[in-house]
Amino acid sequence: MQSTWLHRHQHRECIVFVSGWGMDPTPFLEITAADCDLCMFFDYRHLQPFTLQSFVGYERLHLITWSMGVWVAAHFLADQADMFASRTAIGGTLFPVDGKRGIPPEKYDELVHGFDAEAQEGFFQAMFDDPDQCQRFLTHRPQRQAPELLDELTAIRSLYSQQGPAADIYTHKIVTSRDRIFSGRNQMRAWGRSATVHNWPHFPFYHLTDWRGLVG
Repeated sequence: MQSTWLHRHQHRECIVFVSGWGMDPTPFLEITAADCDLCMFFDYRHLQPFTLQSFVGYERLHLITWSMGVWVAAHFLADQADMFASRTAIGGTLFPVDGKRGIPPEKYDELVHGFDAEAQEGFFQAMFDDPDQCQRFLTHRPQRQAPELLDELTAIRSLYSQQGPAADIYTHKIVTSRDRIFSGRNQMRAWGRSATVHNWPHFPFYHLTDWRGLVG
């Protein structure tokens, strides 16, 4: 697991962003964080507990998780959830590989078995339903190669098979209803009526003008 600061200006509050599979900071750099710092976690080839010592000086911490990061954060931060004043899950569930509440196992395994640079491109495009937003992402695509993304897919699948669903640590759940990765229907089954529904695709971040819009 890697981490990097997207915004660090000695603000009193900090967002800890646990990203989805296949990402790095590149697609997120243009999204502003006007009144808080922001640290991003990504790359789940080597899944391990989070190191949070860097955040002890902040007055308030906020957790934002997306896609596979929803499960990763809930799994590893269950005993530290009280550190965060708010905890938001978006476009993912606590059951990431699940026929009714996540990505169906056969769909996940199909991606793994046939994964290459072409499949990577297809996945990126499937995260969007707006051509302009898709092109914006592809212009700022993650600087990562298909073999390491395949290793990441395999690592997530393996750990989830061993550990199963994570505990619900979230104070705010956002369902992305136009999602073609984690279907909106499966997200609703996973969260029930406690979720807020937004008419967004899987990658919702270009609908934002500031990260504060996702703080629950």
